[in-house]
Amino acid sequence: MPVYVWTEAEAASARLMPVTTASDSGKKLLCPMPGLVVSIAVTEGQEVKAGETLAVVEAMKMQNVLRAEQDGTVKKIHASAGATLAVDALILEFA
Repeated sequence: MPVYVWTEAEAASARLMPVTTASDSGKKLLCPMPGLVVSIAVTEGQEVKAGETLAVVEAMKMQNVLRAEQDGTVKKIHASAGATLAVDALILEFA
């Protein structure tokens, strides 16, 4: 169990913060920020290795390369180049 040391103001603010749990996105690539899909670098059924480029999303005039976190197989691609996506929009799924 983590222990935190806060000032009185930080403790008051912490009581107001919602408790969230990380969703299981291990089988999905979600858009990390609102942006434009510049390219999808993989195809359905393709085997990918950890570190391999999956897609490029442009946000705030910067291109962000989204890479595979682990080895896997692309099951379905849900986004295409030119699409504008919101935060946590599904880009692709792994098998």
